[in-house]
Amino acid sequence: MKIATKLIAASAVFMCAGAVFSQTAVIAPPQNVLQLSATGSVEVQQDLLVLTLATTKEGTDAAVVQTQLKQALDSALTEARRTAQPEQMDVRTGTFGMYPRYGKEGKINGWQGRAELVLQGRDFSRITTAAGKIQSMSISQIAFDLSREAREKVEGEAQTKAIEQFKARATELAKGFGFSGYTLREVAVNSNEMMPGPRPRMMAMEAKASSMSSDSAVPVEAGKAQVVVNVSGAVQLR
Repeated sequence: MKIATKLIAASAVFMCAGAVFSQTAVIAPPQNVLQLSATGSVEVQQDLLVLTLATTKEGTDAAVVQTQLKQALDSALTEARRTAQPEQMDVRTGTFGMYPRYGKEGKINGWQGRAELVLQGRDFSRITTAAGKIQSMSISQIAFDLSREAREKVEGEAQTKAIEQFKARATELAKGFGFSGYTLREVAVNSNEMMPGPRPRMMAMEAKASSMSSDSAVPVEAGKAQVVVNVSGAVQLR
């Protein structure tokens, strides 16, 4: 019985030692693995206009300032809804906030508030004409974007370009390092949208709009954006 007990104890010690050895064994890192990335891009005309109208009010009575903002926003909404149309001109409210105004002694001596209305859609003429008819708010910002449909339409083309470039680079680098080819280990695909350079016309249009008659359409001109797809990953050289 004592001999059997000693054998079991010895076996347990051996198994524990084997487990510790397997855990501490150093796994050799993969050899001849190359990390690389490639990018494909397609330029596309922006087809979405985002026009923001805003008004600010201030006074010593917070309730009065808030009422003035609500009245201005209600009036703007009523006018904008007359020509609203799904996807062509969608109407939504933007920021609506009240902020205290402080005097020299650090005490509140008044209130200031801001309300926004956003007109967004593909019908530029409809949006700018509606904005020109709104009397209670003025244009705060004009921006352009890509609709989801326009982005998805060219994403596939940009992705194909990125993949082909990735494969070409992998083949070229493999040969450069003295290998005949490669196999794909892992890959990640990401897409985004880039605006090609600054758009100073935004402020120019806003300044020009303020000098026009209130019921005139605001002149706008969309630019182009780049839909970019990046492919990155690792290949096994062979």
